[in-house]
Amino acid sequence: MRVTLKDIADEAGVSMMTVSNVINGNRARVSPETIERVQRIVAERGYVPSASARSLTARSSRLIGLLVPAADEDSLTLSPHTAAILGQIERALRKRGYHLLLRGIAHPDEVAEALQSWSLDGAVLLGFLDEEIDLLRPGAAGKVALLAIDSYSANRLTTGVRSDDHTGAWLAARHLIDLGHRDIVFAGPAFSDVGVVHQRFEGFRQAFVDAGLRWDDRLIATVTTTHASGVQLGARLLAEHPSATAVFATADILAIGIMAGLAESGATVPADVSVVGFDDLDISAYVTPKLTTVAQDIARKATIAVDMLLDSVQRRKAPAEPVTLDVRLVERDSTAPKRARQRPTS
Repeated sequence: MRVTLKDIADEAGVSMMTVSNVINGNRARVSPETIERVQRIVAERGYVPSASARSLTARSSRLIGLLVPAADEDSLTLSPHTAAILGQIERALRKRGYHLLLRGIAHPDEVAEALQSWSLDGAVLLGFLDEEIDLLRPGAAGKVALLAIDSYSANRLTTGVRSDDHTGAWLAARHLIDLGHRDIVFAGPAFSDVGVVHQRFEGFRQAFVDAGLRWDDRLIATVTTTHASGVQLGARLLAEHPSATAVFATADILAIGIMAGLAESGATVPADVSVVGFDDLDISAYVTPKLTTVAQDIARKATIAVDMLLDSVQRRKAPAEPVTLDVRLVERDSTAPKRARQRPTS
């Protein structure tokens, strides 16, 4: 039988309110002896506070929503990058005594509905385009605090945490330029004049400007951020861009797919084509060849995101200014100095 608050109070010889205050940390008017006695009985009886009761007492659900785009209305597929951040956010919330609820959003107009239909203290928006976050209007979230990860939206309803995408792509391009590469394909999803991919493209192109070089916009390869799309691009890469000797992909999973596709086409990485990714997911060190990539600290990003969101939740204050985290280049085996590609013999 479940141990109740009343059971603890009866055994300790105190009121239920006193037990509740001890459990919830409101101990200013409780003697040290009573605190010790209540805590001992709680431990001995294995008492677990009711989440709903604690929510009513604290006027807080201690629930944080994580909203991510759904590919369609029937399924929710998480990229390795999204899954990695999700795991770190759940861990950080659990350490702070909060619970995570995951919700897939098939259409942007479902965001407001999700925020208003749950008893959430706060919500994290992950993987949404800036244009979608810009659509949120005052009142859409009610009293739910919002934080967007990897966003450059200027919507003041949210705060944000992101990596230094511009510098990361600059580091990737500069690394390839220093190895002698000039015809470098930029591979990533379609982008507008805002957002993560735009920042990475501008950083990539700036590296050429800083090196006094000209880069050809015809080397842009627009592709979705999936392994399968990367394989398809890699298989046709040299047919479409015969002068290319290197590729910068805006995500590790895409870069790994490109390497597989290049192998299918008979090209060798890095002897024929060097490849650089972005994220430094665990898998980047396990593939062959090991992937050179731009590392972002996903665990730190998640921790800072949770700290910022809960600070807004607990202090009921306006969102803080966005935080941008440093990145670094991790050199592995998928890049090498440019060398003349051998022409096939007939």
